[in-house]
Amino acid sequence: MTVRALIVDDDRRLFELLADYLGQNDIRATWAKDGSTALSILSQGAFDVVLLDVMMPGMDGLMTLKEIRRLSRVPVLMLTAKGDETDRVVGLELGADDYLPKPFSPRELLARLRAVLRRTQASEGERINVGNLCVDVEARSVRVDKTLIELTGLEFDLLLALVRRAGRVVPRGALLELAGRNDVTVSDRTVDVHVSHLRRKLGDEPPKLIRTVRGVGYQVAKEEP
Repeated sequence: MTVRALIVDDDRRLFELLADYLGQNDIRATWAKDGSTALSILSQGAFDVVLLDVMMPGMDGLMTLKEIRRLSRVPVLMLTAKGDETDRVVGLELGADDYLPKPFSPRELLARLRAVLRRTQASEGERINVGNLCVDVEARSVRVDKTLIELTGLEFDLLLALVRRAGRVVPRGALLELAGRNDVTVSDRTVDVHVSHLRRKLGDEPPKLIRTVRGVGYQVAKEEP
């Protein structure tokens, strides 16, 4: 099955290089030279993944990502020359599914793309219910009392890792790996921040669903039979 990828980057030569390599691996690439063009293309057709450069003239990648998330939950892989943690965290909080610093090899990009697609393509029909929380794994959606809750890709993966291990304590240092996000190199403090955002969105304040186990990590309460 051919994967459709939208590459948003003002560097046409880079696009041509990537399109040629990805095409040899059953990924058909479409080019958008800027954020506005990308939004227009996305509104007209379905894509399996978006590769989005941060540093673009006019509407930059972060602004474009905000608008993409208003339209779609399509997986987004950020391409950025910026390397510090703050820039990575901002992209993840806005809804990016992963990031890849420039310069990178086409082979590494392909591996990241496949990893993103694996994370976002769950087994058909899987749903997990904990109390008034329902996690639809295939649709990557979360509802509380039937109200749809908008989460970023990273927040969803963290929540899924926790609810799949309800009743068990998940060490803070292992949470990203268990969520399939060991590629995201952020600190324990950043994990705490994302869990805090997750609690706020779920209305879990004070925490009743996601409990903090001091000095260890987090635990989703398991309902008694």
